[in-house]
Amino acid sequence: MILPDLYRNRDFIPDFDALMEETAARSKAFAAEQAIMYDIPYGPSPRQQMNIVLPDNAPPGAPLHMFVHGGYWRAGSKDVHTLVAAPVLAAGGVAAIVTYDLMPGTRLEKIVWQVRSAARLLQARAADYGADPKRFTASGHSAGAHLVSLLAAKAPGDKSGPLLPDLKAMLLVSGIYDLSGIPDSFLRHEAEMTHAEADAWSPLDARHLPGPQRVITRGAEETAPFHDQAMALHQLLEQSGAQSELRVEPDRNHLNVVFDLGDPDSDLGRCLTEMVANS
Repeated sequence: MILPDLYRNRDFIPDFDALMEETAARSKAFAAEQAIMYDIPYGPSPRQQMNIVLPDNAPPGAPLHMFVHGGYWRAGSKDVHTLVAAPVLAAGGVAAIVTYDLMPGTRLEKIVWQVRSAARLLQARAADYGADPKRFTASGHSAGAHLVSLLAAKAPGDKSGPLLPDLKAMLLVSGIYDLSGIPDSFLRHEAEMTHAEADAWSPLDARHLPGPQRVITRGAEETAPFHDQAMALHQLLEQSGAQSELRVEPDRNHLNVVFDLGDPDSDLGRCLTEMVANS
């Protein structure tokens, strides 16, 4: 008997491709109406870039938010996730949509380093975009939630104290926090993650800083690993003295939960707006 691969979301979402296309279409339509600074580099490779989405008539000292896309570390793009900026703009904030190099050509350690580097550079240059570096928050979806969680943590793979940004809060959506099942999943031929990498960069084995508030959520219709790992990270954070809120988004799967994240009128979108506004 062959057991289903609970990480292969395509097998559990009948309209998988249509939802991916709709995410891109919504982002394109939203971007057409916004003031955006495209392809701002934070590193030397072509994918080490971010798009900065600017609010209308924002006073100096606006809140600053960074979003990191998913794609199981081996796919995804900032340009098809512009919709996530909508709740940030609703709070009068500046949104940075970040992308990064991909596995298997780039190893996971370097991807973690890239996202941390992007966050530090963004915070250092906040004033260039009319934002307050002290009002910095971040969010991520799927693999992006994994990467964002390590913006305020020291993982086993960190050989010394990592250089981290100063975050006020994080919203982690449908993340993978225990990587041990990834090397033997369907991704073994796509991301080629090793067991050593999984051991080195699993947030459930990391030491998390107590400072930033964390909100951890996932869609109610997601598979067991996403529920189990969200609850496990929440418990770990509480045990370490960090502020953590655990949520679940009703009637949402691993893909259409992004629609709520990008909708200022949804419960999840309002959560992001409030996080940014209160930073």
